[in-house]
Order: sequence, then C-alpha cells, then structure tokens
Amino acid sequence: MSFRVVRQSKFRHVFGKELKKDLCYDGFKLSRDAWDSPHCSVNAKFVAVCLEAQGGGAFQVVPIEQTGRVDLNYPKVCGHTAAVLDIQFCPYNDNLIASGSEDCSVKIWEIPDGGLTENLSESLVDLMGHQRRVGLLKWHPLAENIILTAGFDYMVFIWDIASPDAPKIQIEAHTDTIYSVEWNFNGSLLVSTCKDKMIRVLNPISGEVLSEGKGHEGTKGSKAVFCGEGNMVFTTGFSRMSERQYAIWNSDDLSRPMKLEMIDTGSGVLFPEYDPDTNMVYVSGKGDANIRYYEVTEDNVYYLSQYQSNLPQRGIAWFPKTTLDIKGCEVARLIKLHPKGFVEKVGFTVPRKSTLFQDDLFPDTRKPVPTLSADEWLSGKVAVEQKISLKDGFQAAVQVASKVASSKPKPAAAPSSDPDDGSPKGEAQLRKAWHAQQKEIADLKKQMATLNIKLRAAMNSIGQ
Repeated sequence: MSFRVVRQSKFRHVFGKELKKDLCYDGFKLSRDAWDSPHCSVNAKFVAVCLEAQGGGAFQVVPIEQTGRVDLNYPKVCGHTAAVLDIQFCPYNDNLIASGSEDCSVKIWEIPDGGLTENLSESLVDLMGHQRRVGLLKWHPLAENIILTAGFDYMVFIWDIASPDAPKIQIEAHTDTIYSVEWNFNGSLLVSTCKDKMIRVLNPISGEVLSEGKGHEGTKGSKAVFCGEGNMVFTTGFSRMSERQYAIWNSDDLSRPMKLEMIDTGSGVLFPEYDPDTNMVYVSGKGDANIRYYEVTEDNVYYLSQYQSNLPQRGIAWFPKTTLDIKGCEVARLIKLHPKGFVEKVGFTVPRKSTLFQDDLFPDTRKPVPTLSADEWLSGKVAVEQKISLKDGFQAAVQVASKVASSKPKPAAAPSSDPDDGSPKGEAQLRKAWHAQQKEIADLKKQMATLNIKLRAAMNSIGQ
C-alpha cells in the first residue's frame, strides 16, 4: 500500500491576485534596454520606473496614491546623459533614490513629498568613479549613507554619500561582467555572480574573497541572494543545455551545491527575492507571466506553488512589509512592469477567516531606520537590526458579537462614568450604529430596485 505525504506549510495555499486596474498605473514609456535589472523600485511613498528617453536617460517617480494613467507631460528625473540601467530607493529614507546609468555615473536624488512638480535635473550627490556603465545599485541594509555600485568595468565600489569624492572601498575580485551583488541580512557579507560562472562570497570591508566556486554552467545571467541569518545562498541560472535552474549553497563551501534542480526550459533570466519574515523565495523570470514561491528551511528549499498571469513581466519590485494589508493576511505585494507601459500591483495572500492578528504570518519585521553610521560600519562594527511589530498598526474589523441571554434575569446596572467598571466601552453605541447602518443599506437597496424598474420601463418605451 502506497500513499503520498504532503508537506505541511502555512504558506502552501498562498495565492497572488492582481489589484483592480484603477489601483494600478499606466502610460509609462518603459525603457527597452536589454540589461537584466528590474528597471523599477517602490516604497511606501513612491513608484519609480526607468523610461525610454532620447538624448539622455530619465526615470519617473510617481506618488503611490496617484494611480491610473500617468500624464504624458508628468515631470521626469532627467539628469543622466545616457540610459538609466538601475534605480533603488533608500531603505530608510523614502525620499532618496539612487540611479546608475550608461554614462558611468551614479546619482542620488531627493524627491519632495507629494512628488515632482517639474523636471528634476539637479542631483543631490554625484558618484563618479566607474570607467564603464553602471548596472547594479544596492543600499546597505543597516548602515546610513552606504551604497554599493557595480559596473561593466568589473569593479564593485562602496560609497559613503556624505563624502562622495571617491569610493571608500574598491573590490577587484571579478574578471568579467557582474550579474548580481547582494548584501546578507546585516551587511557583513556580499554574494556575487559573474559572467565567468563563479559564485563568490566577499568581505565588503576588506574586499577579500572568503569562498568561491563554480556556479551554473549556462552562459546566460545568474542571480544570487542570501537566505536567513545563516550561511545559505539561493541562486538561479542556466544549465549547459540552457535549462533554467535553482540551487542552494553553503556560503562557507561553494565547491558543490547542497541542492540543484531544473525549473523549466524558458529563456528569460530568473530573479530571486528572499523574504526574511516568511522564509520564502519568490522567483520571477524576465518575460514570464508567472511567479514561483519556495519555502526555505535551515538546509533545504521546497517548492510551494506559483502565481499565473496573462501578461508578461518586464521587471518587478517589492513593497516594504509596513505597507501590506495585514487585516487581509497579505504577506507580500509587488509591482510588475509590462512591456506596453502598464504597471500592475499584485498582492500575495494566505486565506484565513479569522479577523484577529496572525502572529505566525507576521513576525516582527525590520524597522526602516539605520542602526549604524557610515564611519561605524567602515570601522568594522557589525550592525544589529531593529525590529517593529506589525500588530501595532493592526485594527480588527468591528463585529457585533451575538450573546446568549442567561435564563436568570439580571438586575439593570446603574450608569457609571468610571472607566474601570469593567463594561465594554461604547458597545451600546456600536450596536446602535450598526443597526442604523443595516437599515440604511436596506433602504438604499429598495431605492435601487425601484430605479432599475423605472429605467427598464424607460428603455422599453424608447425602443418602441
């Protein structure tokens, strides 16, 4: 007798759903550059998208609440002289955004609250040092003013934007085009993938290669991210037969993967995104219409499910945890760029009927503040992240609880102004307001029914 054992997981039934079109964005003239970057970024205030611009490089930053179609004359950030390849919002200052360009420069911009009212061409800081175009930007997760840049000159620079004259650290560990560079959870390590097919774990302070090994054997781009607070690295890439794969590695020993599995035979580069709060990895492919989810444990990765869409994606960016619909059990949300200029929002939800705060789905998350100064981090101090509870901003839906009346009558209580008398505050008023609202809804339904009858009668008379 044989039977199949299904692995239990609270995220096994996560499903993705597109938000209504009027809550999304449209009308962007998206960049058509072939470089494998998301070409977009998002935070609690703004959505930023790289544009196809003639005679220079530009991107647009739109307030998060300004949904719908973007006006053709909406202001742009247009200080670069060549195409913008990557943009990244600062994780602890929603008004700062960095951009890397084909003109070999990196610029830091300050976006005013409420968005731009005219084109922005004067940057806050210019970082000049790369000899070829800059394709990757990564802010330090915990140290203030620290940003990493990687260019097609095979160099990785780490800057303090408060003193931008020269990079603080130069890493010369790569021999070919750098496909990805990612910080670990506290910014004490880096992991990179390269066109030479090597995976490297680096010390960002000294630039020393701590470990390296042969990665995916395919010639197309590969990506890597750290998972959790341990030494696991998750990578995506291609096999020698151009099959798309994922693998997990021990960052202390990159001689061979702990697990290597084929995903499919698609052609688009895969982008992994690790969520430290849920221990899930979301894998999206350039040009794909689906997103796969995997659950990460201490020594393994398990495939859970996938989100299917009808529209191919040009790029993806993830919202901060503090912007999610906690009441609706939304565990992740993203924006998807579609080739025709449509920017769609997708939310990932765990279906639960309870209206209480779900502690297992929403553990304490990283507080969006720096915990180290730039000088402290450069001196070798290890950061400790601060966390906040998402329960603080959670409000359960108000419901009128039905109570079973006791068979023994109780004496009426005298009204009391004492706040500590043990009675629910405002319960009678809430119940009265709820009944009044129900009556108002019923009256409106009756009025709508009457209007529909009159409308049909009028349409019939016009038809005759």
